[in-house]
Amino acid sequence: MKILKFTSCQAENFAPLCKAIVTHIGEQLQMPIAWVDDVPWQVRGERLHQGEIQVGWICGLPYVWQADQPNPALDLLAAPVIKGDRYQGKPVYFSDVVVHRDSPFRTFADLRGCTWAYNEPRSHSGYCITRYHLATLGEAHGFFGKAIASGAHQTSLQWILEGKIEASAIDSTVLELELQRYPEIAAQIRIIDSLGASPIPPWVISTQVPQDLRDRLQHAFLTLHQTPAGQALLNPSSISRFVAVSDRDYDITRRMAEQAETVRL
Repeated sequence: MKILKFTSCQAENFAPLCKAIVTHIGEQLQMPIAWVDDVPWQVRGERLHQGEIQVGWICGLPYVWQADQPNPALDLLAAPVIKGDRYQGKPVYFSDVVVHRDSPFRTFADLRGCTWAYNEPRSHSGYCITRYHLATLGEAHGFFGKAIASGAHQTSLQWILEGKIEASAIDSTVLELELQRYPEIAAQIRIIDSLGASPIPPWVISTQVPQDLRDRLQHAFLTLHQTPAGQALLNPSSISRFVAVSDRDYDITRRMAEQAETVRL
């Protein structure tokens, strides 16, 4: 394999960090790599599943969809552990239910009849887990007054700030990074609930990649935080380290997705 192609199908605010990490790993392993970000993330995801891109960071929901097919095209590589007490040193994350600071809503129950935004229907954090949560409440349909797709968590957040919608479930890692970049937003929003914890989106690798190379790449991810250069990359970020995960770690996502199918937004 002459050039190993990497990409991310996650929120764009993580892209610079991801590119820096994979560039460093390529240099560390002395292999030519390419970071692919010149096409929409949907196209990147399709190319990843087809093996045209070999390594990527994807949502846990698409991962389990493909993992449950005959002859899966992707294998787990590593998963990030996010800094902060709420994550308890585990590869998990949350979906924070966000409203405007001036909103009258105080609990999830208060959101009945509101205008809700989800990022897109292939997202666990923005779509699937909301439907799962409604299923646990016995709310099969008609809870929200209106539910619309924004296309991205950052867009949903912007719509809350602009008053275009009233609430949304936003990936906690995306939200925390946005608040780090734009601290003035914190005074304009409130988090009224947190859904999860859920298994965090994993880094995956094409099964077409030879096993010895997969092992080398995994080792590079898992030991990144142990090297001075790796620490320099991770310390300013929200990621503390990468850890190995197994398919059964995503059984929680499978269970949530199954129950979510009973609910329509």
